[in-house]
Amino acid sequence: MKKVSLALSTFILMIGLTATPTDSVDAAAKRFKNCTEMNKVYKGGVAKSKTIKNKGGKTRYKPYVSKAIYDANQSKDHDKDGIACER
Repeated sequence: MKKVSLALSTFILMIGLTATPTDSVDAAAKRFKNCTEMNKVYKGGVAKSKTIKNKGGKTRYKPYVSKAIYDANQSKDHDKDGIACER
């Protein structure tokens, strides 16, 4: 009985490990049409790193940090401070 139980649990574990998605982080980087659309998802915009400081003045929200999302939406960083669509 122990061998059957061990074999069954090993089989279930193997199936569970092979069924996990293998999407990369880069595939999840969404391009937004404009800042209004981005700010619905990321209120403070998207920064390319956590050490970036806003040059445009005081903001209401802290930006989400993601280099992949920033790179996909770099054209929306109008003041070129490393934060796209900050507000």
